[in-house]
Amino acid sequence: MRVVVTGGAGFIGANLARVMVDLGLEVVVVDDLSTGSRANLDGVDARFLEGSVLEPDLLDEALTDADAVVHLAALPSVPRSVADPLASHHANATGTLQVLEAVRRAGGPYLVVASSSSVYGANPTMPKHEGMRTAPLSPYAVSKLATEAYTLAYAHCYGLDVLAFRFFNVFGPLQRADHAYAAVVPAFVDAALSGRPIPLHGDGTQTRDFTYVGSVARVITEAVRRRVVSADPVNLAYGGRTSLLGLIDLLEAIVGHPLARASLPPRAGDVPHSQADRQRLSTLFPALEPVPLERGLEETVRWFAQAHQTSLV
Repeated sequence: MRVVVTGGAGFIGANLARVMVDLGLEVVVVDDLSTGSRANLDGVDARFLEGSVLEPDLLDEALTDADAVVHLAALPSVPRSVADPLASHHANATGTLQVLEAVRRAGGPYLVVASSSSVYGANPTMPKHEGMRTAPLSPYAVSKLATEAYTLAYAHCYGLDVLAFRFFNVFGPLQRADHAYAAVVPAFVDAALSGRPIPLHGDGTQTRDFTYVGSVARVITEAVRRRVVSADPVNLAYGGRTSLLGLIDLLEAIVGHPLARASLPPRAGDVPHSQADRQRLSTLFPALEPVPLERGLEETVRWFAQAHQTSLV
């Protein structure tokens, strides 16, 4: 089976490519390296095509004889989209449309796309279930809503087999912390291992459904191998709810000492709470269970420590 992974040199994509290759799948990676890195694919026997999903000719080359496409390429980060909404729209919404057109030209290989829990936005209902009203609060969230809406509309209009996942705060090895828009887990871990105060935006009572990247990779791989389809979006998270203060507590237990905190203003576009209803995911993938948060966080800290040659004690 030949699988094309757009954004495959990024954090999630490279973890996914490694899992798929280890299971004997043939992987083609498309990535413009705007946020990913070739180093993420070290030791992974995958074909690499450098370029953007906004390039139709490149997509046509990548999708030749493809059985499936996993579309992860995107410009991530809510704060980044607030600073540059047009860039987020072009990469995420227009980029998805280009991938969908390439899938049509290729004869309709199976397609998985990555949406985001950010589409729920201001809707206060907890946990977040896929049938509830979306209320995006940032350009990034809007672009991800467009991603899933375009994909499901193409399935209806052109008979494509698709699955649109809504990711919830995915974390793990290979995730970058060295930029202004770093996600919360790598930002916290990097600060903890570097001896800096934890950058805490807001009062820390915000809650998130943190999902280890290994769990995400296993679900996507299973979806591709079984060609799982859904006419509606599917939450890819397991219903956890951890506050940022609680995340710091877990980190303190792992590193073995208290961590100072740096109080910062809340970030524009952030939602206060996020937790997935896992019923639809569990129905489609009943045999898969998540890596527990504590174990995933331990693996993440271990990877950061090795990558930066830092001692945990």
